[in-house]
Amino acid sequence: MDELELEFELHPQLAQDCILLGDFPLCRLLLMNDANYPWFILVPRRAGVSEIYHLSVEDQVQLMHESSFLAENLADIFAARKMNVASLGNMVPQLHLHHIVRYESDAAWPGPVWGRHPARAYSDVEVAEIRQKIDVLMSSEMTRTSEPA
Repeated sequence: MDELELEFELHPQLAQDCILLGDFPLCRLLLMNDANYPWFILVPRRAGVSEIYHLSVEDQVQLMHESSFLAENLADIFAARKMNVASLGNMVPQLHLHHIVRYESDAAWPGPVWGRHPARAYSDVEVAEIRQKIDVLMSSEMTRTSEPA
């Protein structure tokens, strides 16, 4: 574990709005507590990072690897019509990548999800169902190595 990872602390807004699902080699995986959309967030466990280009080249490669792995698997698991992947940071300066599963039937389709509809918190049962689906990813070979494939 390097010094930047030791100093890592999840931004309070993300801690308040999200449910911790686990860790990939670089990123913490969160579930946005909004049952309107399957909405996941990757947060690199590096202190003081607000932009992708602030990461080392190795971490940039690992972030893209983890993001692609997550997006592809979420699309399969949740039968997505489209995956929205974005890093904004206007409200929360800590680098984080949104991975939002989209359907033509979702409340905001085809527009952005931000600010469109009030968040609906997940029930304990819904969180357990999502954890069961995501646990397969978290136990995959990718989570056991910090080296990109």
